[in-house]
Amino acid sequence: MDRIGAKIAVIGGGTGSFTLLSQLKYYTKHVSALVNMADNGGSTGVLRDELGVLPPGDVRQCLIALSESERIRDLFNYRFEEGRLEGHAFGNLFLTALEKMTGSFASAVETAGEVLQITGEVYPVTLDKVNLVMKQTDGTVTEGEFNITETDFGLNKRPEMILTPDAEINPAAREAIMRADLVVIAPGNLYGSLAPALVVPGMSEALNQTKAKKVYVCNLVTKKGQTEDFTVADFATEIERFGKCKLDYVLYSNSEPSQDLLDKYAKEGEFWVKYDMDDLQSKHYEAIGGEFVSSKQYKASAADPIASTRTLIRHDADAVARQLMRVYFS
Repeated sequence: MDRIGAKIAVIGGGTGSFTLLSQLKYYTKHVSALVNMADNGGSTGVLRDELGVLPPGDVRQCLIALSESERIRDLFNYRFEEGRLEGHAFGNLFLTALEKMTGSFASAVETAGEVLQITGEVYPVTLDKVNLVMKQTDGTVTEGEFNITETDFGLNKRPEMILTPDAEINPAAREAIMRADLVVIAPGNLYGSLAPALVVPGMSEALNQTKAKKVYVCNLVTKKGQTEDFTVADFATEIERFGKCKLDYVLYSNSEPSQDLLDKYAKEGEFWVKYDMDDLQSKHYEAIGGEFVSSKQYKASAADPIASTRTLIRHDADAVARQLMRVYFS
């Protein structure tokens, strides 16, 4: 497939960004992954606590997604299943070692990109050491991305999210947004993954100043205790609130996975994201529905304690990428 010259900046982290990036690289060489840097769970959390490094986990996933080398992708994704390194991904350890050696996480990511032979670039959204803080409407304060992800918001929906201590946007990330033709906000955990990327000081200014079309790829399922009953429009409203910007397009799936998968998720209190066509048509952005849910079923490594517990519903990354190309040419 011939790659076009579209410059695309993808904001997010985790599985959502990984899924999109893994296909966008086949459509353009100019892909920039802008990665959330508030992660403090799992292997990443241990490395942050013990070695004082910036969180490598989401960056590793984005590097792997853009890699052209299957064998090195597998190496960076390998998780130790026993011993003192149990649960650690090799790529996390590699990035940590490079940061400790060079004193620069940005240099570590650049070097890892060279080793992985990536298409495009990966940039942390900030190079400051930050933690995510949530303030709910009843005044309750919760610190740390992992704790926030595990919190049931109850009646205190749509919380305030900030990063502490003071931080600023990575200049390279800002430049990627400013030169982009499309800025894509990937699907992902709304409050634990997307919010910490969007609330970085300087992010909203970049999103408002760029001439790029701004596109949000909506989540497929809700999250128990946090986004129950959220529609496509509700998700988009929260994205705009955190980014303090207006979206131009919202992509959502108008097809559903098998009832068996939906039932499995329902048992965990997670449900398919619904949409109201009349509501969407009244918005300032263009809402585009499509068959964006993958027919494949995924199983994670048994060494991954978070992702190995269930089959995952994911986007059909190629279908989403093709729609993004249509937006680019429109």
